[in-house]
Amino acid sequence: MKNIFKILVVIILPLLLIQACRDEADRDWTNPEASFKLYDTTLGAAVLYPTMADNPFILTWDKTEAAGDYSVIVSATEDFATKAEIGTSTTNTLKTTIGELNMAMLQAGLSPYTAQTAYVRVEKGTEVSNTIRFSVTPYPAAVPVITSPTAGQTIALDAGNPNAVAATVTWKDYAYGVDVNYTVEIAPHGSTAFVTGGTTLNDKMLTWTNFQLNDAALKLGAPVGVPSDIDVRVTASTESTGGTITKTSKVVTFSVTPYQPAFVSFYLVGSGTAVGWDASKAQILHNNNEISEIYTYLQNDGEFRFLGQQDWNPLNYSLNADGIQEGYKYFNTWSANLVPSGTDNMKFTGNSGMYKINIDQNSRDITVTPSSSPTLPTDVYLVGSLQGWNASTALKMTQINDGVYEYEIAIPDGAEFKFLGQQDWSGLEWGNIHNAGNTGFLGPNGDNNNIQFSGGNTMYKITANVKLGTYMITPL
Repeated sequence: MKNIFKILVVIILPLLLIQACRDEADRDWTNPEASFKLYDTTLGAAVLYPTMADNPFILTWDKTEAAGDYSVIVSATEDFATKAEIGTSTTNTLKTTIGELNMAMLQAGLSPYTAQTAYVRVEKGTEVSNTIRFSVTPYPAAVPVITSPTAGQTIALDAGNPNAVAATVTWKDYAYGVDVNYTVEIAPHGSTAFVTGGTTLNDKMLTWTNFQLNDAALKLGAPVGVPSDIDVRVTASTESTGGTITKTSKVVTFSVTPYQPAFVSFYLVGSGTAVGWDASKAQILHNNNEISEIYTYLQNDGEFRFLGQQDWNPLNYSLNADGIQEGYKYFNTWSANLVPSGTDNMKFTGNSGMYKINIDQNSRDITVTPSSSPTLPTDVYLVGSLQGWNASTALKMTQINDGVYEYEIAIPDGAEFKFLGQQDWSGLEWGNIHNAGNTGFLGPNGDNNNIQFSGGNTMYKITANVKLGTYMITPL
């Protein structure tokens, strides 16, 4: 008999071990094990109504030793893939209202007027409670309810694709009966200093590109390369004969890690510019933080595009399809968006003259606006500490080419000067807007500073190219 028992043990024990291993492998390790107990003090099966909004809703659970506050979470699914926060507590009890519970359930994806199962648990750090469930029929809220991003969601930013969509804020509400202006606002987590993150009319969604969300996070003070929690809310504003009514959603907190934008170089080239299509002479725009800009000459009906270097490869830029249409629509002022290696050149349809071109480094938005000194001068003069700041005695420069002027003079170290289009202060005037050594970029009137010379007290040639918007000081 003993031998039979031993044989059975030998046969059955491996089978039990195999089944245990299978059970272990089949477990859903994405859901953490409960480490403390949430007591089932919920509603049971219930239909909720707005008149119940102020009724109390109380949950209790066992205390834990983990640090931090308790967060009470509700979800429409047992795996808590989409969840919303009902409330937080520093003790082992949450005292809230049916209204707050109803709002959180809507935010988690439960639908109003429909009986569904709600799942509730408590989270504290890495610890979670058991899950309790109940059947409930929520009622629709009178305020916007954010459905994306969800509480605790981490949004990844792609620095290499600034114009790609990084996140979409979505929300729902229930038939105001008039046009609704929605404002999406963001703030550092826990702050009341909300700033506008975008607006829509009637549309219940707002997209953020990588650049837009990254730029917004940086402006909120979020550090580069560090995950930061950001609060988002949506306010609905309606106007009717009864006046203006605003309804604000519950705040949702998500996480984002800002990146440091990588600024690139842009070069202007084309038949509508002063350099033609010779890429080796393409005009470099100077970078002023996130903006690249240049004051330069543009020819009516001339074409142009931008390069990433003084060569056709590897980078060149033109407009997107919508931008091309915008470019043809306006004569003197227009804006559009650059895309790498676009097939169509930009065509300038304004009057020939001097224009300011700005390119936003991140969004690649380009604007072309008339310069405050749009016409080319007949003559150019030097004025400054070289001979005094009396414009009537300004030194006339020699024109050596179209828009190019020179003057040879001894320049003492520390001298300052600028260029005039006449021998007085009432008209054309150019000064330095960006320099590197004794070369730099010219800008008109108030957009400039004096040119400050650094060098020995000897003879130099000063060259001003007002069409290219550049100057140069070279020793003789």
